[in-house]
Amino acid sequence: MPRRVMCRKYQEELEGLDKPPFPGARGEDIFDNVSKKAWEAWQAHQTLLINEKHLSLADAEARKYLQQEMDKFFRNEEVDRAEGYVPPSE
Repeated sequence: MPRRVMCRKYQEELEGLDKPPFPGARGEDIFDNVSKKAWEAWQAHQTLLINEKHLSLADAEARKYLQQEMDKFFRNEEVDRAEGYVPPSE
């Protein structure tokens, strides 16, 4: 049976991650309080930000920006959007 967590993003009990997404306290907090569904939604949003804003993960400021956006995303606060992005039509 999959591990369940009370998801901070969706405010309901959902399937949890299999392991912390990265080491340290931040990874443990996400492991304990963020569902797999919310983590996958964040990954999709993060990828969009990286691609559309041409961010380099080698840049410490870009990594700091993404961490701040991730925190806002999981707290259901207003997050940055990629200006001009038009999703592909079906």
